[in-house]
Order: sequence, then structure tokens, then C-alpha cells
Amino acid sequence: MNGRSAQWMDALRTQLWPLPALAVALAVFLGTALPAVDASVDGQLPESVTAFLFSGGPEAARSVLQAISGSLITVTSLTFSLTVVTLQLASSQFSPRLLRTFTSDRFVHGTLALFLAAFAFALTVLRSVRSEIGETSQFVPEISVTVAFVLAIASVIGLVLFLAHLTREIRVETMMRRVNVETQETIDRVFHSDRPVRGPEPVPTSGSFLINSTSSGFLTSFDKDALLQAADNSGAVIRIDREPGSSLVEGVPFATAWPVQPGAILASTVREKLTDDVNAAVATGFERTNVLDVGFGFRQLVDVAARALSPGINDPTTATHVIGHLSVLLCRLAGRNPGPEHLTDDDGRVRVVVSLPRLKDLLNMAMNQPRQYGAADSAVAARLLGLLQELSWCDQKNQYRTEILDHVGRMRNAIGACDYSADERRSLQDQADSVASHVNAEK
Repeated sequence: MNGRSAQWMDALRTQLWPLPALAVALAVFLGTALPAVDASVDGQLPESVTAFLFSGGPEAARSVLQAISGSLITVTSLTFSLTVVTLQLASSQFSPRLLRTFTSDRFVHGTLALFLAAFAFALTVLRSVRSEIGETSQFVPEISVTVAFVLAIASVIGLVLFLAHLTREIRVETMMRRVNVETQETIDRVFHSDRPVRGPEPVPTSGSFLINSTSSGFLTSFDKDALLQAADNSGAVIRIDREPGSSLVEGVPFATAWPVQPGAILASTVREKLTDDVNAAVATGFERTNVLDVGFGFRQLVDVAARALSPGINDPTTATHVIGHLSVLLCRLAGRNPGPEHLTDDDGRVRVVVSLPRLKDLLNMAMNQPRQYGAADSAVAARLLGLLQELSWCDQKNQYRTEILDHVGRMRNAIGACDYSADERRSLQDQADSVASHVNAEK
């Protein structure tokens, strides 16, 4: 699946309306078709079957269907209200960027679909119930009313399960775990486990020029095949200078291109066509997504840690849990050779360079704000040093020695500037020494 297809799938996955809308359409269709089946088998079913079907008259059927449709629309309104309250709580207490974890919750989608489908089905079947008036004989769609009753019972069970699910979802541990899982999936999608080590990156020649963005928004995805085709058609090398999740502004450069042949110059018409092709291969949106944006999950987790360390909330325990999740993600990346991706042509020449985050950038994101806001708490400082220790263990090839030691030095400075007790300061300094010794040791 290419980036554009994955973006469409993600857009559908994070919308509340597609599944409920499909369920309502299906319910209306069944509410029209099933009474016709009832009419065709009326009086022909064996007693062993009719014993389980609705056996009341037209007035009783109307009462049942009216009760079902009336109560379910109220329950649906309650469900929407609870969902909105949960979204507000997550936005204000944890991070606005966590809202996507709720809008993409399949359980919420399925619950709303069940309630609305039961309501639409009962209301549609109600139209087919007839009383005996003059020459018009009475008709009670026994199978349809029974199905409506079953849907109502299922909705009651669904409401209980939804409340249990909601109380579990608003816990910060559950939200962090979901962000962790989604980010691991993004890492596996962007940085495959067998990703080869990159060769030297091509350097722009004297004929290079900048490609301006034709739209504004967050860079959400790009079509690699289209970029490679654009490079082949124009005889150029293309470098996307912005990573997924970066903010693009219309009229501002976001990519660089230069002739693949040294000393050549691309004609103005070729440049214009290349600019159009590159912009067509890049998708922007009004918010960041998890399709190709590895840094988005890090940003969500760091936001939760920063909010937890704010004076208004003052919850360092949550911050230490977040740092644990960040450590898991960084250790997963340690063996994946993160960084820009090189796309080659049939001759093996690099024709497109796609900017992707390096581990150094993600480590800076994971460490900087928690250290700035939480270093005064010895538990947070110790967990940050623990993250560096864990990353050094997973860095089997010692590729990130410089980055880890840099952050050990920053932690030493933060520890020296904070008002710890003598025992706390000694313990943290010993932990920092242990991390540095492990990084400098032969592996």
C-alpha cells in the first residue's frame, strides 16, 4: 500500500461517521426487505419456529417498535454525549493530539453503528405494520419485530460494554499504550526490520533549484513511485527536504532538484513540469497522522509528559511512565537504520531522497522537554537516565554513541543545577557514570 492509499485508509479509520452511516443504510434496506419476506412466509412456518417469534397483534407490534426506536435514539444521544465529554477530558488533561486515538476507536464506531441501526430498523419496520380496516387485512411482520427486539437487547448489552470500555479508555495508561502500539506500527511501516544501511547521499550540483509548495498544511504522505517517475521523466535528482509531519506553506520551498548529469541545466519548462509532478506526489492535511509520521507518536507521548509535569497537574508518575514508552520506541528504532530513504532507478542510481527522521532527532524530542520540565524531580531524572541506559543496550553497533553521551552530559548539567539532597545527587551522578561507562565500553 503506497502513502496515498494509506492516507485514505487512515482518514476513514479516524472518522466517526462511515460505519454508522453504512449500518443505517443496511438497516433501512433490511427494514424494507424483511417485512416482504414475512408476508411471503406468513402462516407457513412450523410451530417450533413461531414459538420464538413475536406473537402480538398490530397495536402490540407498534408499541414494541415505538418503544425501541424512541429509547434507542435517547441512548445514542447519551453515547455521543459521553464520547464528547471523554474527548474534552483527553484534550484538556493529556493532549489535544490524543483525540485521534478516540475517533479511531473501532469499539466506539461499532457501538454507535449498532444503536443507529437498531433505531433505523425499528422505525422502518413500523411502516409495514397494518391494522384491519375495511377490506385491508391486518399484517404483523413477526420476524421483523423479533429481529428489532433482538437488536434492542443487543443495544442494551452494547451500552453496558461501551461504558466499561469508556472507563478503561480514559485512563492515561491505556492511551499511552495505544499511542505506543500505533507508533510501533508506523515504525514497522516506514523503517522495515531489514532496512539496508544507506549509502552516501547525493550532493546538489550547480544546476540545482528549489521546488515551492503549492499548498499549505502538514506533510502527511508521499507517493514514492510518482516521485521516482517524475525524476526519471525530467532527468533530475529530487530531494524532499521536509519530513512527514512538517508544516508546508504555499510558496515556500520544501524540496530541491538538480540534473542527474553533472554540468547539465534543466530547461524552465522541465522545471515547471517537475514542480507540478512533485507537488502532485505529496499530500498535505490539516493535522498530523500516523501513516508515515514516526515523530507524531513521539510528539503525543512527550505532550502527555509535559502536561503531567506542569504545575497545574504535577503528576511525575505519569511522566515516568511516558518515558518508559518512549524508551520502548527508541530501542525499536535502534536497529532499523532510521533516516532518509534513497530511491534508485533501474541502473542503481539514487534519484529521490525522501527525508525521514533520524534517531538523533527523535531522541532529542524524547529527552529535551521532559528534562527541562522534570529534572527537578529525582524520579523523572532517574528514568531519563534509564532511557539512555536502555538505548545504549539496544545500540549493539554503537552507532549512536555520540548522541547518547551528549544527552548524558545534558543530564549531568541538569542534575548539577537542581536542588537535590546529597543522597539523590550522588545516586543520579552514579547512574549517569554507569550509562557513560556502558556506552564507552566495547560491544
